[in-house]
Amino acid sequence: MAEQQVGDHIVQRLREWGVEQVFGYPGDGINGLVAAFGRAGDNPSFIQARHEEMAAFQATGYAKFSGKVGVCTATSGPGAIHLLNGLYDAKLDHVPVVAIVGQTARSAMGGSYQQEVDLQSLYKDVASDYLVEVNVPAQLPNALDRAIRVAMTRRAPTAIIVPADLQEQPYEPPAHEFKQVPSSAPGPVQPGTVLPPAEEVRRAAEIIDAGSKVAILVGQGARGAAAEITELAERTGAGVAKALLGKDVLPDDLPFVTGPIGLLGSRPSYELMRDCDTLLIIGSNFPYSQFLPDFRQARAVEIDIDGAFIGMRYPTEVNLIGDAKATVAQLISLVERKQDRSWRETVEKNVARWWEVVERQSMLAADPVNPMRVVWELSQRIPDNAIVTADSGSSTNWYARCLRMRGDMRGSLSGTLATMGPAVPYAIGAKFAHPDRPAIALAGDGAMQMNGMAELLTIARYRDRWTDPRLIVCVFHNNDLNQVTWELRAMGGAPKFEESQTLPDVSYAEVARCAGFTAIAVDSPDQLGDAWDRAFAADGPVLLDVRCDPEMPPIPPHATWDQLKDTASALLHGDPDALHLMAQGAKAKVQEFIP
Repeated sequence: MAEQQVGDHIVQRLREWGVEQVFGYPGDGINGLVAAFGRAGDNPSFIQARHEEMAAFQATGYAKFSGKVGVCTATSGPGAIHLLNGLYDAKLDHVPVVAIVGQTARSAMGGSYQQEVDLQSLYKDVASDYLVEVNVPAQLPNALDRAIRVAMTRRAPTAIIVPADLQEQPYEPPAHEFKQVPSSAPGPVQPGTVLPPAEEVRRAAEIIDAGSKVAILVGQGARGAAAEITELAERTGAGVAKALLGKDVLPDDLPFVTGPIGLLGSRPSYELMRDCDTLLIIGSNFPYSQFLPDFRQARAVEIDIDGAFIGMRYPTEVNLIGDAKATVAQLISLVERKQDRSWRETVEKNVARWWEVVERQSMLAADPVNPMRVVWELSQRIPDNAIVTADSGSSTNWYARCLRMRGDMRGSLSGTLATMGPAVPYAIGAKFAHPDRPAIALAGDGAMQMNGMAELLTIARYRDRWTDPRLIVCVFHNNDLNQVTWELRAMGGAPKFEESQTLPDVSYAEVARCAGFTAIAVDSPDQLGDAWDRAFAADGPVLLDVRCDPEMPPIPPHATWDQLKDTASALLHGDPDALHLMAQGAKAKVQEFIP
């Protein structure tokens, strides 16, 4: 039997941990590891991305949608550097990802050798929860085991650095002697149910009972507690707003769910926070306090599993450190059912009206296609078990506001880093997490030009591994870096600067056809419904290339006529599309006032 090398042991240990695939890109800094994957018979699989950043995004997407650890790998020097953005995305959204990176051979380190980078310094922030360089075989398996355990326990990225020459050395397990560190067998690392002290839960219930206008804000930390939150909202007459990472926590067909909150939020969520007297935050670190109730307006309670992130965004009276599902269940047993339902009736009326407004805004004429309608038509057809990934850009507004979650749908995006480019690789990660479910990536053309087009090749390569081969990439094609254009206008009072904002035109449909996709070009709103129907009926990956009007304004829920007038005044001083933009903005805003 051939002697086991360090690379072989790493691959074997990943398999023992139940890792089914590693997202990566090869290079000579991980030659020993790549060869070990070759000897492992595709178990775990090496999933080749087109770029290391995409591999990290794929690992992050996989972890978000599977609840398991995502693993990515890259070579030394440039490969390790490229992983960073995807790993920071995992860090800021609290996602368990393990990065295995190569390093220059130990004999050359310190000699300004090719691709020698101080990876310890480079990774000490992004992998601050656990970072180790393995320099002798006996450091394994403990180093890899700890990287996985810490990632899962702390919901954070971790990293292990393995020099190139060590990967090909014979593996020697740690001995039972001084200065050797053994490791126990792989196994479950999730902590048991954490509950706050009963007295604190009683205090929280008293605060909620004392209020007459209760608002609940949920984030991704509330996922898995949908039934309990629904029951608590029914008892208290509360409305429930959702932070963007918590968009899939509760379905939008519940009449008291007010939808997203913040700049990308809904009008009823804004009204919920504006008028409430009691606030319960569950599993959310939503940072924009200006969209929460005014300080001293509401009494507040917060529930979070991590005490390090509690009480940060609003002056809370009671902080309950515990599992969302179990803690909310305790609250339900203590709070009284509110007999006065007038607050709930107001919330439901606001929600019903909002969806009418969204539909009217989505159906407004545009040149050529209203981007809101793209997502509105998707909502009418999307399967209840679909997974939706969104990018960072103006298309994010329409994902946030227009997509109605229902059934077992899941959705996510780069919620905290808000980086461009993750929609397509997230969808790839989602397909490996749930190969039997359809995935839809909503991406702007800026993100597609940045990296999405290359990853179409990754989708084409691995489509046969998914039992449901449907992965739909929808491109909002407006030839503009649109979100930044709107930020220039609305925040800086500056006109669009075409040299920085305008994108070169390209047919994404033609590019997708070259990659083996079914491709559908849409340049009329009347084509949208049929395009989505064809996409969901397909037996493989599909790309929708939708030419959208860049001047459909993403108006925040709190925007007033005076604010819109001031923005328009600034635009008239040089914006190339000012008149069309103002017309679209006025048409969209007036929909809120139609009785």
